[in-house]
Amino acid sequence: MKLTRHRADEPVLITAAEPSQEEQFLARRRKYAIMMGTRLVCLILAASFYHIKILMVLFAVAAVALPWMAVIIANDRPARRALSINIFRGRRPGTNRVERVDRQELPPASTDSRVVDAEE
Repeated sequence: MKLTRHRADEPVLITAAEPSQEEQFLARRRKYAIMMGTRLVCLILAASFYHIKILMVLFAVAAVALPWMAVIIANDRPARRALSINIFRGRRPGTNRVERVDRQELPPASTDSRVVDAEE
């Protein structure tokens, strides 16, 4: 009999910290390398399809546009992660969890605006 609970392989995010600068740089560098590799493939395909003009033009346009897009995407900062906050929403059907106790409301504010000073 196992006494430990099942744990997920992924750690729980307990902070809103963004990835480190090094991780961001490596991700941007990887995106740039993939796009420039795609550009090289487009150039080779444009040269190999010289007898089919429409394909040659299509691949040539892609090869011209990809460096500009690669620089824009590589210099862009990563998107912020959506934060999900664990909020207790009461008892779920079919579980043995305790229901949330409703909070009592505060009494209405009085019209008396006296200030109590402890140094008198």
